Amino acid sequence: FAFSYALDPSVDTHQASSNTYIGAVDEAEKNKGLTVFETGHKKSEKRKKLKGGDAGEIDNFLGPWAKYVDEKDVAKPSEDEQKELDEITAKRQKKGRNEEDAPADEKTILHVKDMYDYQGRSYLHVPQDVGINLRSADAPDKCYLPKKQIHVWSGHTKGVSAIRLFPSSGHLLLSCSMDCKIKLWEVYGERRCIRTFIGHSKAVRDICFNNTGTQFLSAAYDRYLKLWDSETGQCISRFTNRKVPYCVKFNPDEDKQNLFVAGMSDKKIVQWDIRTGEVVQEYDRHLGAVNTITFVDENRRFVSTSDDKSLRVWEWDIPVDFKYIAEPSMHSMPAVTLSPNGKWLACQSMDNQILIFGAQNRFRLNKKKVFKGHMVAGYACQVDFSPDMSYVVSGDADGKLNIWDWKTTKLYHRIKAHDKVCISALWHPHETSKVITCGWDGQIKLWD
Repeated sequence: FAFSYALDPSVDTHQASSNTYIGAVDEAEKNKGLTVFETGHKKSEKRKKLKGGDAGEIDNFLGPWAKYVDEKDVAKPSEDEQKELDEITAKRQKKGRNEEDAPADEKTILHVKDMYDYQGRSYLHVPQDVGINLRSADAPDKCYLPKKQIHVWSGHTKGVSAIRLFPSSGHLLLSCSMDCKIKLWEVYGERRCIRTFIGHSKAVRDICFNNTGTQFLSAAYDRYLKLWDSETGQCISRFTNRKVPYCVKFNPDEDKQNLFVAGMSDKKIVQWDIRTGEVVQEYDRHLGAVNTITFVDENRRFVSTSDDKSLRVWEWDIPVDFKYIAEPSMHSMPAVTLSPNGKWLACQSMDNQILIFGAQNRFRLNKKKVFKGHMVAGYACQVDFSPDMSYVVSGDADGKLNIWDWKTTKLYHRIKAHDKVCISALWHPHETSKVITCGWDGQIKLWD
């Protein structure tokens, strides 16, 4: 069928005439009924190559690499093609410009009447009249199970993706949401919304306070990381490498508060210096998008997990992972939390379990401690520990808050917390039984 005609098999071949062909009969007549095996076309002459020097002279010898005599080096589009190409590029530039190049303008709304109290202290000041010492360095001696809901913070119009308590004191709560906004709430007193930070054009995925809580970073799907002033609400700087940041963390060391790392959609962990706005290091070993970064071992190292179902441990500022943990049986672990005593990493695994890895030197899986009984497949539900290490808490896909006993790994308690996914659960560091949850129903709840 190379020529689109064939002999009609139903006709006796001895009486072959033009009507014995089927298919493109006129083609058949033109080619005098030749078949593929006896084609009339002569093979064209072989293309001549440039002769190139003598094999003895290395520089001038072309040999088999020589070009053809009639070879064209440059292919230029015809006028019509050029027109079409110009239109396409113009469209592309137009499209790109709206989305990429203009970061959304930042603004902030203060929701409380007075920014400063009668002594000139802002809301970052740790309150001392809440019936509990928020400045103490010690965790409560014994924690208890939270039983009931005592407050709902509502104000986000779409799902809340992450919540973070103010460092060390926990008297403020920062939340980021799919409605592109970030909000700061009071945890004590009237529990008002204090400030809204507006400046991302797409859903905000992660937030992280610096050590003092004066600034925080936000990472969003508009591919920008932004540094904000917690007190004035001003956006101090923006960072982007044109990829989506999935998680962001300040280096917790006091002398490295100008450095932060972000796990990216293009498999890299990128380290920025806030003072210059430059990328100063890239950790590029993962084979999938990076979901979590957790500092361990007195902040000399950090652990990252990724869609490639592995867990990698890095020395700070050294771009090669010194430990790589991946078993055929392992699932992706999109949420990781370090225990209050710094010894364990709790990893939310996509096979509906929380796995515990040692966080100090061996990073071995602790096979005795596996927490299950909840449904989280497909959701990066944040895990947390009670400050005295007696309980493990986690949300799940059904919107429930699950509480396990750390020692026995028994599931003690389940509370229906949210209508949709309960994506995060935080145990207050100074309280015996207060847990804060947030969900994709847009609500943040306080349990006691």
